[in-house]
Amino acid sequence: MSDELRSADIQMIKRIIPHRYPFLLIDKVIDIDGYKSAKGIKNVTANEPHFQGHFPSKPIMPGVTIVEAMAQTSAVMVGVEMGMENKDLLVYFMGIDRCKFRRMVVPGDVLEMQITTTRGKPGAKVWKFQGVGSVEGEMACEAEFTAMMDVPKE
Repeated sequence: MSDELRSADIQMIKRIIPHRYPFLLIDKVIDIDGYKSAKGIKNVTANEPHFQGHFPSKPIMPGVTIVEAMAQTSAVMVGVEMGMENKDLLVYFMGIDRCKFRRMVVPGDVLEMQITTTRGKPGAKVWKFQGVGSVEGEMACEAEFTAMMDVPKE
C-alpha cells in the first residue's frame, strides 16, 4: 500500500456503516492512515433533530452524540482499510472511558474528530480508540472507547 492517506465522502460512509438520518453524525472522514488514525468531520447545522429539545433557547450538540460521531469515524476508518464497502459492518460500543467535555458544540461549528487506534488489528473483534473532538483548534471532547466489530462472514 502507498503512503497516501485515504478518505471517505458521505457516499462511501453510507456504504460502510449502516447509520442514516437522524443518526449518521459524520459528513466525511479524511487523513485515514491505515488502521492507525483518521479525522472525522461533522458540519453542525441548526436543523438537526436533537436541537429541538437540547436546548430550544440555546442549541448545544449533546455530548453523547459527539462521542458517537467519534465512534462512527473509527468504524469508517477500519471499514475503509478492511474493504467493508457494502458488507453490512456493524459496530457496537463496549465501553467509554475518560470522557471529558471542554467546550460546547453549537450550530455553525465544524467538529473535527481526531481518532487514534490504541488496540486492534485486522481480524480482531475488539478494538480500542482514543478520540479528541475540537472546533477551530479548541478541544470540545476527549474520550477513550472500546468497540466490537461485527464483520459478516463471507
